Amino acid sequence: MTSRIELARVDLRGRTPTTAQLRTALPRGGVDVDSVLHQVRPVVEAIRDRGAAAALEFGAKFDGVTPDSVRVPAQRLAAALDELDPAVRAALEVAIDRTRAVHADQRRTDTTTEVVPGGTVTERWVPVERVGLYVPGGNAVYPSSVVMNVVPAQAAGVESLVVASPPQQQFEGLPHPTILAAARLLGVEEVWAVGGAQAVALLSYGGTDTDGADLLPVDLITGPGNIYVTAAKRLCRGLVGIDAEAGPTEIAVLADATADPVHVAADLISQAEHDVLAASVLVTDSPELADAVDAALTAQLTVVKHAERVTTALTGTQSGTVLVDDIEQGLRVVNAYAAEHLEIQTADAAAVAARVRSAGAIFVGPYAPVSLGDYCAGSNHVLPTAGCARHSSGLSVQTFLRGIHVVEYSETALKDVAGHVVALADAEDLPAHGQAVRARFEALS
Repeated sequence: MTSRIELARVDLRGRTPTTAQLRTALPRGGVDVDSVLHQVRPVVEAIRDRGAAAALEFGAKFDGVTPDSVRVPAQRLAAALDELDPAVRAALEVAIDRTRAVHADQRRTDTTTEVVPGGTVTERWVPVERVGLYVPGGNAVYPSSVVMNVVPAQAAGVESLVVASPPQQQFEGLPHPTILAAARLLGVEEVWAVGGAQAVALLSYGGTDTDGADLLPVDLITGPGNIYVTAAKRLCRGLVGIDAEAGPTEIAVLADATADPVHVAADLISQAEHDVLAASVLVTDSPELADAVDAALTAQLTVVKHAERVTTALTGTQSGTVLVDDIEQGLRVVNAYAAEHLEIQTADAAAVAARVRSAGAIFVGPYAPVSLGDYCAGSNHVLPTAGCARHSSGLSVQTFLRGIHVVEYSETALKDVAGHVVALADAEDLPAHGQAVRARFEALS
């Protein structure tokens, strides 16, 4: 029998904490990436030196299986799609269609600005040439993460991409067949059976497969993973680009007395289901709602499949209820918290949501739960965690694009501004900068 769940409470009523004080007072999860760098560094260095052979050795050690090759044969991708449950295939097709529709509208167009007659600056948007898209294993299977990583890369015009996902003992050393099927459905031709830190390192350095084929390195790696994946991203950053150092998932719900406690409890549980470190936070001006949510959590946990994992997450220091005086103060709290996923379940939810400035994604009203965004809203579910939504965005088409400024000036336009360039160069004690302009006109002066 499940014991009563009572979320830990932080009572801010009658107080006016500063933003800095809120950041320390609010429940917050996270992981100490530095604590595992010493374990991950030898993995990265071994793959740098020995390539795929080392990656396969670490796969045997950490995943308990060694695939015949790193690259999954094309026929196995096709077979996985052929054997996919029709209901799952239909759901993936809906998710893909909606995600493509949203991300197609994110594509930027080149812009040319005429600064002066004869002088223009054009911003060209150029896709990254080759990307590695990581799809984790662990507690669950994530075909949705294949969709969320692949679709924006394709919309950006990336020509070469590879999906990497851990080999599974029960599937002959291949990634989970639903992962393979999702990749095939999206038209992905290159999938690597490699996971964890060794996947990040192999994507960064490349290598030679067991059949002698090249495993080409990538320019950018995206996709969430555990603390070891995050540590490897940190170690390889610079050699390759990374999307973010993602931490455990989190949800915050800003709710008032109009919210349905059954809905709120279900949504808090849905994110706690991911990981014992997942954060579930309720912010409310209604103590009665807080009590009702605790009761609903207790009732729902009697039928939740992963009740032990969920209970550990809900009772951890990263989860809790924050009591506030009113929704105005609640907005200050959620903006300081900057949740990965933020639900607004209040009266006039759209108006309240419009005042949120820091969140990875915002879910408005009773019929936009976070789980909708995880799969079929059309939005992307690869989002900033641990407060990074204060300064960072989720995965999008822009992640896979580079803005390149193209400068074109005529002789007259340069001559017109030459004196200013020389003045600024001299002010910075960089006279050769000015001379680079003078040299073009000395014969004319």
